[in-house]
Amino acid sequence: MNPAATNPADEVLDVVDEHDEVIGQAPRAEVYARGLIHRCTFIQVRDAEGRIFVHRRTPTKLVYPSMYDMFVGGVVGAGESYDDAALREAEEELGVSGLPRPEPLFRFLYDSGGVAGKWWSAVYQVRCELPVSPQVEEVAWHAFLPEAEVVARLGEWAWVPDGRAAYERLRAHGG
Repeated sequence: MNPAATNPADEVLDVVDEHDEVIGQAPRAEVYARGLIHRCTFIQVRDAEGRIFVHRRTPTKLVYPSMYDMFVGGVVGAGESYDDAALREAEEELGVSGLPRPEPLFRFLYDSGGVAGKWWSAVYQVRCELPVSPQVEEVAWHAFLPEAEVVARLGEWAWVPDGRAAYERLRAHGG
């Protein structure tokens, strides 16, 4: 997160167009309120046994509070690259340092259906063999789950829609 922004809503983001070209900048709260297109990263984290890091978001999150996600990640700050944001977000949310650089897989434009506009979603994967200590501000519960359990929970738990869309694309992509 932008260190100058003490409130996540004040964080400045790049505003992009339908082709993922930067056309301006605005605070996150304004980007969400006006439904402006911005950039996000989604990092699928697996442990040494290949299990997927799954977590439930805290109730204080600006978008999709208290929902489950099978990715860590977040918004890309103004002037920040997707790759740098992916590493920063993964280390922040997992509470680790020295994580390998996440491997980029693909991007897609996600439409939140009026929740917070549209965002370009860069999907990554990384293996984390470090002990995790997730941010209490971001993560209310977490576990590394076998993929079969994640699939079984798709119909049971309330998942963040953008993460679920990324997961379905990743599975179709062969991940």
